[in-house]
Amino acid sequence: MALILNIETATTVCSVSLGHDGKLLALKEQNGDYSHSEKLTLFIEDVLQQSGKKISEIDAIAVSKGPGSYTGLRIGVSTAKGLCYSLDKPLIAINTLQSIVQNSKDKVEKNDFFCPMLDARRMEVYCAIYDSSGKEIRPTAAEIIDEHSFSDILKSNKILFFGDGSAKCKETFSQISNAIFMDDIVPSASDMVVLSEQAFNSKQFQDVAYFEPFYLKDFVAGKKKGEV
Repeated sequence: MALILNIETATTVCSVSLGHDGKLLALKEQNGDYSHSEKLTLFIEDVLQQSGKKISEIDAIAVSKGPGSYTGLRIGVSTAKGLCYSLDKPLIAINTLQSIVQNSKDKVEKNDFFCPMLDARRMEVYCAIYDSSGKEIRPTAAEIIDEHSFSDILKSNKILFFGDGSAKCKETFSQISNAIFMDDIVPSASDMVVLSEQAFNSKQFQDVAYFEPFYLKDFVAGKKKGEV
């Protein structure tokens, strides 16, 4: 039983929630760009004001650890670490893909599977596969999608694909009846509430000094316009 601040900045969504005993107390989020550095602190203040709680009352800080945007993850993790240091509170890390699954648990039948996908440029996505109970059956990985992807499962089971990386796969899987796509599912700090409470109760805390985001791939800086 805890009061936990949840931070989600792995994609274009900047999202902050406050959870108490695994239930959502307050949420502030916005989707559209990567201005997380400007919004995050304001969103934290907003959820505290919504809930009538003080920052000193928080028992832990949870952060979406990735995979996702390199810059977004750095901002979220840096902010979470700063709060943990200043408040002397534990840090909880939540897999971004696992968090998105929370949003869709009521959308599949018993023998179906979830495949959350985050865009990783071109035909590559960050993805994992979970069963209907939310148990991971294929670990998080960066995969290049083609007509043979997930064929072993799609032969006999339905897979629900969602997340901002799934749109690029629709055409590739258009002839496969077991491939089902769901739009408008994005990471949200509201989906972290149950997972962070579970992690807190089982004391799954990170070393604040050494914790790093789960990037999956090395950062490659894009060239500025006009550069060769």
